[in-house]
Amino acid sequence: MAEKRDYYDVLGVARDASGEEIKKAYRKLAVKYHPDRNPDDKEAEEKFKEAAEAYDVLSDSEKRAKYDRFGHSMGQQGFGGAGGFGGGFGGGGFTMEDIFAHFGDIFGDVGGGMGGATYGSRHPRKRTNKGTDLRITVKVNLKDIMNGVEKKLKIPRLVACEHCHGTGAKNGTAFKTCTRCGGSGYINHVQQTMFGAMQSEAVCPDCNGEGKIISEPCTFCHGSGVEKKDDIVSFMIPPGVENGMVLTMRGKGNAPRHGGVNGDLLIVIQEENDPELIRDGDDLIFNLMLDFPTAALGGSAEVPTVEGRARLKIAPGTQPGKVLRLRGKGLPKMHSNVKGDLLVNVMVYVPENLTDTEKSAIESLKGAPNIVPTESTSKRIFSRLRHIFNKENRGVE
Repeated sequence: MAEKRDYYDVLGVARDASGEEIKKAYRKLAVKYHPDRNPDDKEAEEKFKEAAEAYDVLSDSEKRAKYDRFGHSMGQQGFGGAGGFGGGFGGGGFTMEDIFAHFGDIFGDVGGGMGGATYGSRHPRKRTNKGTDLRITVKVNLKDIMNGVEKKLKIPRLVACEHCHGTGAKNGTAFKTCTRCGGSGYINHVQQTMFGAMQSEAVCPDCNGEGKIISEPCTFCHGSGVEKKDDIVSFMIPPGVENGMVLTMRGKGNAPRHGGVNGDLLIVIQEENDPELIRDGDDLIFNLMLDFPTAALGGSAEVPTVEGRARLKIAPGTQPGKVLRLRGKGLPKMHSNVKGDLLVNVMVYVPENLTDTEKSAIESLKGAPNIVPTESTSKRIFSRLRHIFNKENRGVE
């Protein structure tokens, strides 16, 4: 077992600290390591208990005097046979409820500061029923992403029974007082500890804190409070959504049994591939294949956009790998008026099959000064080709 730390070090106070200073230091640690602030954190829970153990001793003048004299090793000298200083906290089976009960004057404030914490409040917080979430996948194309689209789907889900209003009781009124808690919704536990009998309170498990239970189940939902129905749900897919994005519609999931809060509807976006355009974030990419005469002599070419077709001017001597940018022809950023660009990646087609006439025409160009690439021309073209594979440097040259 790890050696106990000095209680003054645990609270971070001097050995001559006043009672108010000790209390203030403990409150600070209690807030920091409070279980409602650190759910499922075992380390925080141990520090919380360690601080409570230190405060238990140092806040009591008699215990503190003996601790100052004997330290941990002599803790058995006069602590009611509880196993030494803080024996109940450190190894005597003390629960978190015991700590809050023992220091209720402090945790009444701390608990409230945690938003009504179970341990610090007058009554434990009862569990709120929540229905399960539903998840659906919705397919969208580039036009939907560009402009946004309204979808209307039929979704089977659990809804509150209209005959019992989701209560599960016949006519919504067939209840009787819970016999276990007597209608209070809470039950008390008494535990013997080193400080005497400690009382704690918990939500009644039979009625879930309602104070009443169903005496006669609803005949339509058989007491569940829910029924399955096909529900028409309308929702808007905003412009700029991306593949895999999840949109949430609060309260459009399943209704819970016996009333409570509905679950949520989770809408998963699935983007359909476009036959011509490639998405790259907010930009779109189109690979334009030019014939050699157009690339060499110039001309025009038609390219697709999300909203139709656009005509581009091709300058004479356009090289493979050059990127032509159509600004604002890409997709919108979500919740913004800014749009990406359409990047047209130029490729030049080299014919694979030639007639004799075509071969003769090309043969006649061999050796012509402007046909044979120079070293500087080759380097410039290779540089452009490298830009195709470098997303960060892609742009107009």
